[in-house]
Amino acid sequence: MVTFRREKYIPKGGPSGGDGGNGGDIVLRSTYNLHTLSNFLREKTFRAENGQSGQQSRKHGANGVDLLLLVPVGTSVFESETGELLFDFVEPNQECVVVQGGRGGYGNAHFVSSVRQLPRFAELGDKGEVRVCRLELKLIADVGIIGLPSVGKSTLINSVSRAKSKVADYPFTTLVPHLGVVDLMRYGGVPGEGFVIADMPGLIEGASQGKGLGDEFLKHIARTRVLIHILDITHDDILYDYAAINSELEAFDVDLLRKEQILVLNKIDLVSKQVVEDSLDVLRSRLGSLVIIFPISAVTGLGVKELMFEVWKKVKSVQSIDQVDIPQGERIYRPTEEDPRFFSIKKLGETTFLVQGRRIEQIVRMSDLSNEQAVSRIYDVLEKHGILKALSREGAKKGDCISIGDGKFEFYP
Repeated sequence: MVTFRREKYIPKGGPSGGDGGNGGDIVLRSTYNLHTLSNFLREKTFRAENGQSGQQSRKHGANGVDLLLLVPVGTSVFESETGELLFDFVEPNQECVVVQGGRGGYGNAHFVSSVRQLPRFAELGDKGEVRVCRLELKLIADVGIIGLPSVGKSTLINSVSRAKSKVADYPFTTLVPHLGVVDLMRYGGVPGEGFVIADMPGLIEGASQGKGLGDEFLKHIARTRVLIHILDITHDDILYDYAAINSELEAFDVDLLRKEQILVLNKIDLVSKQVVEDSLDVLRSRLGSLVIIFPISAVTGLGVKELMFEVWKKVKSVQSIDQVDIPQGERIYRPTEEDPRFFSIKKLGETTFLVQGRRIEQIVRMSDLSNEQAVSRIYDVLEKHGILKALSREGAKKGDCISIGDGKFEFYP
């Protein structure tokens, strides 16, 4: 604000315009209470609150309220145009400012000096950032259940946790991954022992090339420590099923094959003991006798207890996923690559020079170029930052055009 203090007995109290408030930031915060990014499908554009104008008597305008958006743990935030990873949420309560609000402009009281005792100008508020972001969710779970559609993945996660995944003899795969927490106390374990398990929607051949839905979910497997690979014992060729899934893992990311796998033969309640023994022999002859295979029935619970304790043992032995070393609740600002004092000069023609620099461009943006004193202040900044001397070294002469952002200025050496 541009205003002057005028009170009884103080008719010439001097400039008293207050500074404007800063614009609000857009902040992402991770939480375990969300499991999908579906809330971003309904609304695509998010806007933080503007800062308020300064007031008389040097009163500072209110800062704009930050806009807080919640995302599930496991969300990666990318700059849509460049593909740059801005932040990776691997723990709850992490915060990242993905879009920063503009700085509030200084009121005329800010510019009082020995050579400018009566400033009749104030800064405009700077524009806030505008950014297009791409959010990608990779679920974070200790254990991922993989396998072809309808092998019993959803049934298993429902039986060992409180997850409510739909179960039926679908000819297609589950559309949404489900997370559940396995508490080993229900199987006679020690209090506090347990792990997070994720039902990864069924893969099919060609999933790594985008066939079906598999390529949408293969990325979730990267965040798991241990994989439970389920085979349906009622299928004709379980070796082919086993090879098909591992081929898709390898085609998508060869590192996925290095993850610890626990092999499970499901639906043993539907076949005879002899069929179970024959199936185990077939797998061991191909994979080796040292491979531990768990025959289970996810429906009846047969063999599930032993499986869960083996999974827990593997989870404890496998190193946890990489995590960013950030204290919980601490807000992280994106690093600014450019030093605010940095500037560059380009000669565009015989009499035209382009000056670029984050700080000087901001000052021009926030100046009322129709106000003579505001323009005079820009020249003061050009001299203070050494830009005028640099222009002289580049060959600029009196009267040449100096372009800074949207402003055009005459050069005075």
